[in-house]
Amino acid sequence: MTWDIERGPLFRPIVPHQHSRVTYAELLFDLVFVFAVTQVSHTLLSHFTPLGAVQTTLLLLSVWWVWVYTSWITNWLNPELTPVRILLFLLMLGGLVLSTSIPLAFDSRGLWFAIAYAAMQVGRTIFWLVSTPPARTAARMNAVRILVWLSISAVFWIAGGLAQGQARLLLWALALGIEYVSPAVRFWIPKYGASKVADWYVEGGHLAERYAGFIIIALGESIVVTGATLADLKWTSEVIAAFLSAFVAALAMWWLYFHKGAEAGSELISNSREPGRLARLAYTYLHLPIVAGIILSAVADDVVLQHPAGHSDVRTIVCAVGGPMLFLVGTILFKHAIRGWLQLSHGVGIVALGVLGWFGTELSPLMLSIATTLLMVIVAVWESLSLRSGAARVKAQSEATSA
Repeated sequence: MTWDIERGPLFRPIVPHQHSRVTYAELLFDLVFVFAVTQVSHTLLSHFTPLGAVQTTLLLLSVWWVWVYTSWITNWLNPELTPVRILLFLLMLGGLVLSTSIPLAFDSRGLWFAIAYAAMQVGRTIFWLVSTPPARTAARMNAVRILVWLSISAVFWIAGGLAQGQARLLLWALALGIEYVSPAVRFWIPKYGASKVADWYVEGGHLAERYAGFIIIALGESIVVTGATLADLKWTSEVIAAFLSAFVAALAMWWLYFHKGAEAGSELISNSREPGRLARLAYTYLHLPIVAGIILSAVADDVVLQHPAGHSDVRTIVCAVGGPMLFLVGTILFKHAIRGWLQLSHGVGIVALGVLGWFGTELSPLMLSIATTLLMVIVAVWESLSLRSGAARVKAQSEATSA
């Protein structure tokens, strides 16, 4: 599917059967979110209470959503052009304000967080609308629909920034709910109705690469947290073992996502007749638990490194087991969206992690970390072997049919 009308001077050129590369300006923008992800994990670590977990989850959802919208916009607009680069630079500035406000977002910097978030969401959409040629009526109406939804949510973001305590949490939750529901209802607004999936044309290979880059950001953040914590500790045998367990777990997560899943997703969305629909489900929504799992695992690594001995408390179990479990839930759903079937290895791994969490209090934080890492490695090896044997069977059947 391609657009049969002029895209506009600021849009990426469409080259059939050619992958649009991720530009250096996009990579520079993404680096801001290394800081944002670090801030989210540190905030959870310092506010690990039920209320703190809810607040941190809301902050993570916000960081993810503002990055998602930017990745879609830069899939359409061309960051090699100066006006689009300036847009990205301004969004970087907003992202830095957003990130630095995260630790005190529910305290003294709530209004700063809200203003930065609303300005990024609304301002970027206005730029997109203005950049869309009048001849592209459907695309312009799509931009108008999105702008309406984001403008409504912005009211609640600012109102929440001005409010205090539970009122802020409720107003921000409402604002975020508006934004997360809007793609699912295709940005329906009165009189103009909902947008069509055809209006969401994306260059699949480029978008898949952007999301893979965010997974790298999250994994890199977990390694940074682990390294920074290790540097400040006395290097005992238990600390070294905890460090190795965290490192191997990060490698296992990388393997589970990048060995086959990322490549398969990129190929499928690149050849899909409805790349917008697949991008909305497999990438916009289903990548969120993957990122959340990596961040929660990073918090677990920090906790285990500092207190490897003794019995595991609730916080340690929730992080050490919940992180890998969220990651596997996200990856099994993502791979189901691109393959059409559930990966048995991932399902078994999720169940095994649940059983391990049930008996987690009987284990030390170090042993719990090693056990979860071992399960992740087993799942990664199992999937690799099953896909290899499946490919071999398909090849053998193909050769037999040819003969």
